[in-house]
Amino acid sequence: MASGVYNQFKTEIMNKVIDLEADTVKVALLDNSHSFDQTAVGWATPDANELSSGGGYTTGGEALASKAVTQESTHGKFDAADVSWTSATFTAYHAVIYDDTPTSPADPLICSIDFGGAQSVSSGTFTIQWAAGGILTIT
Repeated sequence: MASGVYNQFKTEIMNKVIDLEADTVKVALLDNSHSFDQTAVGWATPDANELSSGGGYTTGGEALASKAVTQESTHGKFDAADVSWTSATFTAYHAVIYDDTPTSPADPLICSIDFGGAQSVSSGTFTIQWAAGGILTIT
């Protein structure tokens, strides 16, 4: 089980390539073949393990809504509205967040979240509820 922030995000945010509030940031769901590799570059790498379209899921993932970057007392925080897939029937093991706006580099990776095992839904709603402290914090 491994979750983490991709090295590419660390570089591209400092190079002002990624704008977490203005860009189209997406979350995609992956199967149990995915393995977090912090050195992976671009959405094309984890894309091979993305769930197939169907059963309420569409490849490429969902765009995050209500994105906000805020300064807390000791850290910066990135957060967004929870994401849901309705009329869903699938099993997901991981979520990968990436920036769908930049073209060079294309679709830089932000972070990977391991669900800690199979998360299944059958003819229902699959929701990712972000932590109260946000999706990502930088101290």
